[in-house]
Amino acid sequence: MNKLIFANLLHRPLRSVIIVFAVAIEVVLILSIVGIFMGMLVSGRNRTNGIGADLVVRPSNASFVAGVSGAPMPASLAAYFSHLPHVAVASPVITDFNMSGDVEVLYGIDYNSYNALKPFVFLSGGPFKGPYDVIVDDVFARTGHGYQVGDWIPILNHKFRICGIVESGKGGRKLIPISTMGKLTGEEGRASVVYIKSDNPANEGAIEREIETAPGLQGYKVMTMADLISLYTPTRFPGFDLSLNIVISIAVIVGFMVIFETMYTSVLERTREIGILKSMGASNSVIVGVVLRECFILALTGVLVGIASTYGVRAVLAVQFPTFSFLLTAGWILRGAAIALAGAVCGALYPSWIAARKDAIEALAYE
Repeated sequence: MNKLIFANLLHRPLRSVIIVFAVAIEVVLILSIVGIFMGMLVSGRNRTNGIGADLVVRPSNASFVAGVSGAPMPASLAAYFSHLPHVAVASPVITDFNMSGDVEVLYGIDYNSYNALKPFVFLSGGPFKGPYDVIVDDVFARTGHGYQVGDWIPILNHKFRICGIVESGKGGRKLIPISTMGKLTGEEGRASVVYIKSDNPANEGAIEREIETAPGLQGYKVMTMADLISLYTPTRFPGFDLSLNIVISIAVIVGFMVIFETMYTSVLERTREIGILKSMGASNSVIVGVVLRECFILALTGVLVGIASTYGVRAVLAVQFPTFSFLLTAGWILRGAAIALAGAVCGALYPSWIAARKDAIEALAYE
């Protein structure tokens, strides 16, 4: 029976390729959208964690996602926080979600206080020397033909000179003076968040209580960096689950319809073959098993091709967009494979049932 199954697959190569291709596309669609989003999520989480702060202060109604809430708080609050007991450093930052060119979050920083949170590791160059200087990380520096200190790059419709290249993992990939960011975004003297470093981690609770009970600061929320990092999960991002479910549904429907139509046509083409099998004593379950096993082999091949193709997509994106993060996890690979296999088997159920119901005599007489 196994020889018969493989012979049927090889005898109709175009049909087999179509099913494999349909399942592979289904897998690529699922894994790509998950890989892109999870890559951005994990990359943002790691770079936020690398800032070196212990606490972050932001308005209570501001999003925890960097760059999407503007700069609603006075930057002067950082000076007030820095004089509180147990506060070692308070650094105001403006984050701006920029979609001109690459999609990125720009950081406007006060260099001295931001560097005091956790010192930059310069690979070349050094701190800002002018208002239109920019510090970039090594990941961005490798984009295009490569950037070096002294090169000029466009940011917010202005040219900035690269003054330093640092190791990645300290907030944004591009960091400019907070005063310049304020002027370019119309938010002078403002900040998106204030990062705080305590004199001792054991005093984080005391700092939090001091800020929350201070007059006029009841509208601000204090959060430890550990709590902030814990929010970087898919369920905390509105629309992610909905978008993912829509893409998965579309992929499953496409795969289901292709497999259904192809397997149904295959059953009609093999009416006499089914009649011969039944005349030799094959039961209905055997006939159903033949069709489902054929479909499963093709679907499994499609899953493997889809997984390999997804890695190919990631490799291409890594070359074209080095700053772009694409994360593939074993859990999602298995989940995507299971979804594709289940959809393929469901698509073959009705054709297999039709095959099993065929009358042996009528099938043998079929022309």
